[in-house]
Amino acid sequence: MTTASRVLVTGGAGYVGSALVPELLAAGHAVTVLDRYFYGDDIFSEFRGDARLREVKGDIRDPEAIDRSLKDVTEVIHLACISNDPSYDLDPTLGKSINYDAFRPLVRASKRAGVHRFIYASSSSVYGVKNEPEVTEELSLEPLTDYSKFKALCEEVLREEQSRGFVACTVRPSTVCGYAKRLRLDLVVNILTNQAINRGQITVFGGAQMRPNIHIRDMVAAYLLLLQAPSDKIDGQIYNVGGRNHTVRELAEIVRETIDPALPVETKPTNDERSYKTSSHKIKRALGWEARLSVADAVRDLQTAFAQSRVDRPLENPLYFNIKRMQELHVA
Repeated sequence: MTTASRVLVTGGAGYVGSALVPELLAAGHAVTVLDRYFYGDDIFSEFRGDARLREVKGDIRDPEAIDRSLKDVTEVIHLACISNDPSYDLDPTLGKSINYDAFRPLVRASKRAGVHRFIYASSSSVYGVKNEPEVTEELSLEPLTDYSKFKALCEEVLREEQSRGFVACTVRPSTVCGYAKRLRLDLVVNILTNQAINRGQITVFGGAQMRPNIHIRDMVAAYLLLLQAPSDKIDGQIYNVGGRNHTVRELAEIVRETIDPALPVETKPTNDERSYKTSSHKIKRALGWEARLSVADAVRDLQTAFAQSRVDRPLENPLYFNIKRMQELHVA
């Protein structure tokens, strides 16, 4: 990247974006955020005196908003989507329009605007159920839900749109955990930690499913690296980005041991059979990236945020639960 470059982060006021944008600014990048700001207009209030930050309140499906957002942009990190299966299933037509239908128009508009690097946040859920000891990028995709199916289809679109001078890279993140200003408490580690601290007990659904997780600061570090990596190391590449793999039961035990070893853990049945153990060896070999932080680190970060009253009514506030917030706002 050059000093004159500007990064567009779509969905930049979301969970990962709220942690990523400040770090981009701290690293010297100019940033444009395109977001509908469902979770508050004050996410970046402390940075609004910084001329390098530009915020566009708009819809990823709106061509005019896309064109405004792409002004002077040289790199795109595409995070915007209806996240997680329950939120997607709330309105599948809405989910498809945002997660899939808007994707190719965004990619083509980026190319027209002179963007030379496009990083797409797919999902490790595209693998579905895998029995292999480690799930690498070369294995077949078997998405089990519409959410993960359209994530996978967008990967195909990006491959089709790859062209000379337009560096395209896909990342398949593990489930993110830990504290961020736009906090999500509907992700597995964050759910279990919220239960442990604010309910005094933990409920596990299933337990044997293997789920990869990644601390949000490690996820941010991966995006920063991908912006600066040599083009030939990322162009056309797909990278898993994750930390250690744990079963859901193991995650609950990590939370319990970190918060209070005496906490009761209840196990209930589940129909969510997704289970896979992703490998991030490829990105380590190619770029030297590896996770530095653990699930326990994420739990401690959340524990500190709760103790410092940075989270308002964590058990019921819709701001921390995507599906509740979408229902509250009647999102369309």
